[in-house]
Amino acid sequence: MAKKVRKFLVFSPHPDDADFGFSGSAAELAKNGNEIFYCVITDGSKGAHKAGLNAGAMKNTRRKEQMNAAKIVGVKKVLFLDELDGEVENTKALRKKIVKVIRMVGPDIIVSPDPANKSFISFYGSHRDHRTSAEAVFDAIYPAAGSKYYFPELAKKFKPHQINEAWFWNPENPNKFMDISKTIGLKLKALRAHKSQFHDMRLLEKGVVERARLNGKKSGTKYAEPFRRLTF
Repeated sequence: MAKKVRKFLVFSPHPDDADFGFSGSAAELAKNGNEIFYCVITDGSKGAHKAGLNAGAMKNTRRKEQMNAAKIVGVKKVLFLDELDGEVENTKALRKKIVKVIRMVGPDIIVSPDPANKSFISFYGSHRDHRTSAEAVFDAIYPAAGSKYYFPELAKKFKPHQINEAWFWNPENPNKFMDISKTIGLKLKALRAHKSQFHDMRLLEKGVVERARLNGKKSGTKYAEPFRRLTF
């Protein structure tokens, strides 16, 4: 019996976040015939500016980098919501944008940063855009995306859609690990596509590989990505 093709919709606060949290899994899932969609919430215009590069140029650069990275791991399509980098708020307007994407794509599984992670043990993990984006995605998933009573103005074109489950990366208490032993090379290649963001790629790769190794050790594989899986 053929494996059921599943559709994954990945919400990334900035260009590159999904490649840190999910790209090894994306490559593995895409390799097995699943469909992967990325939706980047912010425009990335405030990220690690190169000398002489203004916000508009940075936005365009980061969009191109994300498209290149997504192609490396087999993502089918990348969508951009273009919220202002560094200023994401969990507003009704943003939730409407997210609900529209969920209904349009019709995913089986949604992936995003973990809204439950408020540990503030790292600056990266606790970036305000990560926290507010994660909460907005969570609130859009339930109850809004699956109910005709939320954003009825969308309903004629985009019917309500209820997902089966969600995977949240950067969890404090993971309950699911994806084996990325065969795709960690693609994960690193995807991260290398974000050239505007990293000054010392060798150091970055060393940290990424070590984290994947530690998560692999927890799950009985060589390399893994951790998630908190929540089902409906």
